[in-house]
Amino acid sequence: MQMIKDMHLTGKDLTEMVQLRPQDVGKYAIVPGPKDRLEFLLKKIENPVRNFSFMEYTMFTGTYQGIRISAINGGRFSTDTSITTEVMCNAKIENIIRVGTAGSLDENIKVGDLFVVDEVLRGDGVTPYYVGKDFKTVADKKISDTLYEVGKSMGLNIHRGLAWTTDALLRETREIIEAKRKEGAQVVDMVSSALLTIAQTYNIKAGSILAISDNVITGEMGFMNPLYYMAESNLLAIALETVKKLEGK
Repeated sequence: MQMIKDMHLTGKDLTEMVQLRPQDVGKYAIVPGPKDRLEFLLKKIENPVRNFSFMEYTMFTGTYQGIRISAINGGRFSTDTSITTEVMCNAKIENIIRVGTAGSLDENIKVGDLFVVDEVLRGDGVTPYYVGKDFKTVADKKISDTLYEVGKSMGLNIHRGLAWTTDALLRETREIIEAKRKEGAQVVDMVSSALLTIAQTYNIKAGSILAISDNVITGEMGFMNPLYYMAESNLLAIALETVKKLEGK
């Protein structure tokens, strides 16, 4: 017996399952990974209403200075990020901003710095099911430009360029890292490839800004560094200000 349907479960199916409709969400979504970062974001949003909770993911929608914004803990890895990105795209959110973390592949990009993703080297296991190997994964230029300009205007150490996304956190060997650096990668994360690729397939505008948590080249681990925690806070401030500017405020 063959499968009854062409696709067992689609993004549209999942969005309907959690009863999320386009009229329920904002024009913009800000997407942190962990729940604690989501909770901090919700303190900045007025009258947040929970849209749904499904497995470990929860979405809220409220307003920020009169602009409707949705917020969701959108996943830490490519697999769970693909699920939440499908939901956001099928709910027809027009602009998605990822606020995440990355490891530096450049000794001049320090722990506590920020990085705006312009393009991604895809090393994840999800996107090959969506696009061919020659597909170019890029962020929306207007979102990226605005994120970078806002960060600069705040006097922060912010960089931009090419990120590499991998699923194999514990297999970042010297040989692999040097090969990716030769391709131009400046940072490594585990999310941007899936989020940006899937958004592109839906013609949804998306961007990604990352706080540098560690340096792969020097071996520095900065997860307990106060500069990293400050960078996390700055991520959300930049994202909210970017929404204002995109909305013309």
